[in-house]
Amino acid sequence: MLAKIGKYTRGYRKESFLTIFFIFLEVAFEIAIPFMIAKIVDDGIKGNDGVGNLQVIILYGSLMIVFAILALVCGVSAGRMSAVASSGFGTNLRQAMYYKVQDYSFENIDKFSTASLITRMTTDVTMTQQSYMMVIRTFARAPMMIVGATVMAITINPNLAVVFLVAVPVLGLSLFFIIKKAYPLFIKMFKKYDKLNASVQENLIGIRVVKAFVREDYEIDKFKDAAHDLYLNSKNAQKIMIFVNPVLQLTINACMLAIAWFGGRLIISEMMETGQLMSFLSYVMQILMNLMMISMVIVMVTMGRASLQRIFEVLDEKIDLVNPENPVTEVFDGSVEFKNVYFSYSKTLDNPVLRNINLKIKPGETVGIIGATGSAKTTLVQLIPRLYDATAGAVLVGGVDVRDYDLKVLRNNVAMVLQKNVLFSGPIEENLRWGDENASEEEIINAAKIAQAHDFIMEAPGKYQRDLGQGGVNVSGGQKQRLTIARALLKKPKILILDDSTSAVDTKTEALIREALKKELPNVTKIIIAQRISSVEDADKIIVLDEGEINGIGTSEELLRTNKIYQEIYHSQLKGGPENEQKNPA
Repeated sequence: MLAKIGKYTRGYRKESFLTIFFIFLEVAFEIAIPFMIAKIVDDGIKGNDGVGNLQVIILYGSLMIVFAILALVCGVSAGRMSAVASSGFGTNLRQAMYYKVQDYSFENIDKFSTASLITRMTTDVTMTQQSYMMVIRTFARAPMMIVGATVMAITINPNLAVVFLVAVPVLGLSLFFIIKKAYPLFIKMFKKYDKLNASVQENLIGIRVVKAFVREDYEIDKFKDAAHDLYLNSKNAQKIMIFVNPVLQLTINACMLAIAWFGGRLIISEMMETGQLMSFLSYVMQILMNLMMISMVIVMVTMGRASLQRIFEVLDEKIDLVNPENPVTEVFDGSVEFKNVYFSYSKTLDNPVLRNINLKIKPGETVGIIGATGSAKTTLVQLIPRLYDATAGAVLVGGVDVRDYDLKVLRNNVAMVLQKNVLFSGPIEENLRWGDENASEEEIINAAKIAQAHDFIMEAPGKYQRDLGQGGVNVSGGQKQRLTIARALLKKPKILILDDSTSAVDTKTEALIREALKKELPNVTKIIIAQRISSVEDADKIIVLDEGEINGIGTSEELLRTNKIYQEIYHSQLKGGPENEQKNPA
């Protein structure tokens, strides 16, 4: 674990070491001060013959002031260095998590909820960052102070030092058992944070739907349940941790009482000087107070450890889709072939989502995919840009197995408009440049025209500089779909996949998009998933999927003659249902 943590301190190790260095100096100066107090009392105020010695008082008093100022300077310097080091550590962790998530496959992403990833990158990193600062500052300071003060206390009176030397192990064991019991409760508490954040995120994303269905009270109750659940788990963890301070206070008070008792008797019997007892008490207070600081650090580190475990779950996640050793760096054409493909999200063939898929698509062909909801249409096309890997069989693009390609090269040549359209806050032009950040203004306009988006863009204030708002809230569903199509076209792909991406567009505009794609992109392979027959009716061939298997392949006319599923869909959508089905048998 320490080796893993050390990896993320790069760039800020100097500040970490300087923190410890300044703390060492601060401790040295602070430990010297009680010794000087003893000298002032015993040699300065009382003196050897019972007469005070002003020179001793001035000498040690001046040294005390100098040491106190130096301790202050070193403490401030240590604080500044620790703040820089911990902030850098947190930055490195957060960046590492963010970069790792960017490399995740869909399968990796499926293992973590969005809310959980957000919690880990924010709350958990902040907790870990604070723990790191406490460790390099307080946890480094406290042992130094305890060792130094213990040595000085034993030097003053070894017999009296036995009192706190007995108390320290008792205190340590008590803290150990408290922390051991609290740790799993903190792990559970952070999972409740995930649930709470999921509730907030879902509500904020779907706030328009909530208001449209007047479900505010339901959402409030759901949030209250999640918040109350977090409260109960947090309370259970804190109920254990509240024993830390009482145990510490009991130990400190018992020690001070015992030392005052035994020390007083030693002074009466003239076996110890008053100044020595005062400095001894100061050293004991330093020891016990730093034990209290260690306990506070342990509480923080316990929570930080739970957060760190969740962070490393993200960082240690094995990415299942990686580049081969010598990847192919060119996609030769837009041909697609499925050879005996099976796919299962569980990576076993016990219950595959796709079964025995054999399919050939020529470059430049327009292929429609149709089937009932849940027939694995989206899953099928997600294997082409290698968003998932086939469990068995092979998917070829341009005659090459997709697993042999460089991932970026493959995905840059396969433009996919996903079922769930996502736009980002910022101008329309900036969103379209996701397809090609170096695209010229002419190319952007041309792509928008093909997607039938140019007209509505030009009609709105700001035109291509219009801000879309978070998630594209400032445009309608149909407009959002057309913008995502334009964005995909700017990639100049060899394969274009439209996954039900015109469902919110009227039939006239959809027909114009299909016509423009056919005219402007004759050499691009176009794969269109649709629920409407009209969307795929004029495709070169149509694939009918049924429960993860190909039920039929052919043109619309051929499928109307030979495929029962296609017939049912066709007649239900275009012929008015069962009554006309009897009058117009296929």
